[in-house]
Amino acid sequence: MALERDGVVRTALRTLDEVGLDGLTVRKLASELGVQAPALYWHFKNKQALLDEMATAVFADGVREFGLPDESTTWAEWATEYGRQLRRMLLRYRDGARMFSGRYLTDNTLFAPMESALRKFTDAGFSLPDAASGLLTIYCYTVGFTIEEQAVYPRPGKRDEQYDLSKRAKRIDREKFPLALAAGEVAFTRFEERFEKGLQTIIAGIKR
Repeated sequence: MALERDGVVRTALRTLDEVGLDGLTVRKLASELGVQAPALYWHFKNKQALLDEMATAVFADGVREFGLPDESTTWAEWATEYGRQLRRMLLRYRDGARMFSGRYLTDNTLFAPMESALRKFTDAGFSLPDAASGLLTIYCYTVGFTIEEQAVYPRPGKRDEQYDLSKRAKRIDREKFPLALAAGEVAFTRFEERFEKGLQTIIAGIKR
């Protein structure tokens, strides 16, 4: 059976949804494809290389859907939507943010959207260092936020029992730590609202 590289990556993403990042192994993926594990090493020398290709595919999909910055939008409007779209992209897959974080993107065509994004900022008067810093701040915030979000909700609407607020409350002395107790409602709920608030804080900071 001849294996197509893109087909292997798409199967890996489907398997990630089923078993999560920790359960995704070369052996598991080979089983899904109906081949022996050594057959995959013709395409990917190790799991890290496979994850790099998976992250590249996910990001390329996101770029195709989001598109390049439109001339009619301001940098702030575009940057806000960039953060939102990046989060949605990562939430599509179980452990999507963990899988994506720190990966080496292998597709050189992805420098084109990066160039366009930086140009949107520099055309608005930002220096290149400030433009790059602003974009990276949004990127790092979004990836980090989504990692934490998916720890609580591995799949949309399905909370990990470890983060059940009633169980958490039983561990906390109400008299000694009332603020820590109340903070659970902030830390482990309303992710959409909290993400938006944090994103707008970053945009406001960049404006200054």
